[in-house]
Parts: sequence; structure tokens; C-alpha cells
Amino acid sequence: MELATRPATSDDVERVVALYLEMEKEQTVKKPIWAFTDGLDTPLEAVLTHAVDDADTYLLVGMIDGAAVGFVWATIVPMLDRADGAMIGRIRLIFTEPPARAVGVGHTMLSDMLDILRSHGVSHFDAPVGPGQRAAKNFFEAHQFAARSIIMYSADTAIDE
Repeated sequence: MELATRPATSDDVERVVALYLEMEKEQTVKKPIWAFTDGLDTPLEAVLTHAVDDADTYLLVGMIDGAAVGFVWATIVPMLDRADGAMIGRIRLIFTEPPARAVGVGHTMLSDMLDILRSHGVSHFDAPVGPGQRAAKNFFEAHQFAARSIIMYSADTAIDE
């Protein structure tokens, strides 16, 4: 089994949209508000095409034997001014199809993305993990990530019911 990543191209947008929709379905079962706060805006094709074309956004496709089974999307953003120009790499989304999990695709995608971010001078990294996502938390902790923030949420409307 050959695990690999490569930068996404415009030819990958349709496949990444399909993977993203799987991710969104999985996430909104756990927390319905996810699609409105942490997911991608619509139209998905336009958002992902922009991610492919934007020089400040990094989108990799994870593959097993040449078949796209996952993706990781990251950006580089400045830290506060007092950080003297330091930047932080944000893993915005990472997803592997369920049948392709636990074989190293996620590890390969994250490792390759961190290498890309480091090549741009980044030495600080963030990755969102929602409450109750033990497998995701364990995944990032295995890559030396640790919790530094928890976002509390409340709503007066029924948008997430």
C-alpha cells in the first residue's frame, strides 16, 4: 500500500467537495452548529477552488495507491504584534474517509502539511478539535499538539437543533 500526498489542483475540487460533504455529515451528527461555524461556506466549489489558487492557503490530497481518500487544508496567519512577526499555521480541516482510517493517511497528510508550513518559517501550529472527538484529540496529541483553548458556545435560537 502506497501512502502519499500532493497539492490539490483544480481537477481535485470535485473529489475534495465529496470528501468535505462526508466530513460535514460526520461532524454535524456530533454538533449541528459545526456546519455554520467551523465548516466551509457555500458554494463549496468556489471556496475550494479559491483554496487551490490562493498562495496563502495550502490544500493537500491524501492518497492510497493513487486514489484520493482524504484532504488537509491549512493557512498561515500572523500572531499578535507582540510576537515580533511570528506566524501560526492553522490546520483548518483534515479528513480521511472512514474505510481509509488507521492506516497512516492522516499521519502522512499532517506530517507533509507541517513540513510545508515549516518551510514558510512557521513554528507554531493550531488544529481545531471539537468536544467529544476523542479520536481526533488522540491523533493530534500523537503529533505533539496539546489543547491551548476551548471555545464555549451558547445560542438563543434553534439553529443547531
